Amino acid sequence: MGGGGGASFLKVVFKNFDVLAGPVVSLVYPLYASIRAIESKSPVDDQQWLTYWVLYSMITLFELTFAKLIEWIPFWSYAKLIWTCWLVIPYFSGAAYVYEHFVRPFFVNPETRTLNIWYIPRKKDIFSKRDDILTAAEKYIQENGTDAFRDLINQAERGGKARNEYGFFDNDYRH
Repeated sequence: MGGGGGASFLKVVFKNFDVLAGPVVSLVYPLYASIRAIESKSPVDDQQWLTYWVLYSMITLFELTFAKLIEWIPFWSYAKLIWTCWLVIPYFSGAAYVYEHFVRPFFVNPETRTLNIWYIPRKKDIFSKRDDILTAAEKYIQENGTDAFRDLINQAERGGKARNEYGFFDNDYRH
């Protein structure tokens, strides 16, 4: 009778392997590795784990958005587990590959090397003039002059540097 219980236990573990291994692979190990990356001085592991967490967030958003559709895919949890293993295991560098080839080209403007995640709709007012940041800057210059605009930019730059100097991390950890 004792052998049947052990076999039943293994059967349950095997049938629910994705439920048991999923959180370990997708959360526990990356959390541990991220803490180690923060404490190291190497920027390489920081990039690996920041990239992983960006991709993990995107997967989670995808799952939340398409939950009703995903529940009809019987192998989804196993596919996600395999996919997550590929992203997590540093030997494969899956997170870096996906980020460099798919995510980065979508979000980063190659000409200016700036991040473009904000969609600012170009509204038209009654005079058909664009209502965007350039129009606001032009209006500010017209009302206050170029010197005032230059002072505003300098003040913003000084404010940004001051905030960075009093950040949480030491200079050794900034990249």
